[in-house]
Amino acid sequence: MRPSPWPFTPAVDDLIRRALEEDIGSGDLTSELSILADDESVADLRAKQDLVVAGLPVAEQVFHLVDRALRFDSVVTDGTRVSPGTVLATVSGRTRSVLLAERVALNFLQRLSGIASVCRSYVDAVSGTKSRIVDTRKTTPGLRLLEKYAVRMGGAMNHRTGLFDGILIKDNHLARNRSITETIRKIRQQAPHLLKIEVEVSSQEQLEEALMAGADVIMLDNMSVEAMRQAVRTVAGRVPLEASGNVSLSNVRAIAETGVDIISAGALTHSAPAADISLLIR
Repeated sequence: MRPSPWPFTPAVDDLIRRALEEDIGSGDLTSELSILADDESVADLRAKQDLVVAGLPVAEQVFHLVDRALRFDSVVTDGTRVSPGTVLATVSGRTRSVLLAERVALNFLQRLSGIASVCRSYVDAVSGTKSRIVDTRKTTPGLRLLEKYAVRMGGAMNHRTGLFDGILIKDNHLARNRSITETIRKIRQQAPHLLKIEVEVSSQEQLEEALMAGADVIMLDNMSVEAMRQAVRTVAGRVPLEASGNVSLSNVRAIAETGVDIISAGALTHSAPAADISLLIR
């Protein structure tokens, strides 16, 4: 059964189809020349390292788009932390079909499990603080919905899906306007009343202006840990504070201990290594 946050949309389905077309082309020459058409097998998808699983429904869809007769049985669910040697799922049916789908299924599963595993490490690192770990828009082009799904499976949270679903005033917006105050005023006059306005600041002066101008959320951009502590004292809980910029696993705990509410890290997606997962025919 797919977990409730699974973002299976026509766009994702099309993405999987295009990935299959890219890999298969006109067919699997090796399997067609060496394996009988009616030969059947059972294969295990197995973790080869400690990881958090994400992407089993994607892998299942890959196999089913190749051959609806293939049977895919998940042994664990997305979001589960597993150790090396754990069988994640089994696939059974025509051997040629299993091998046609193998690489694309593994590519998705390894990528998404890698992201979920990194996210879990960040979430564990700030355990006991009030800070929440969130992602960014620094995702692989075309894979955003899937990668943000993997973030949630790792226990972190999503920031904006895209430019269309949130207002975030950044330095380049301010470069074309007179001030934070003026930019917020212009946006507030036209934006839907339910949308919050977040402002990126890089100094104490900008922080104080954003507060006075009525920002709903303030992002502390590339500030030192001490500057973040000062910002938390200045804001005193009036609006949520987000820490962003140069966040890593080595410093995320120190950032969380400043008292910020949110920590966004591009590394959750743009630098996550693929998890080591294999498919082996029994």
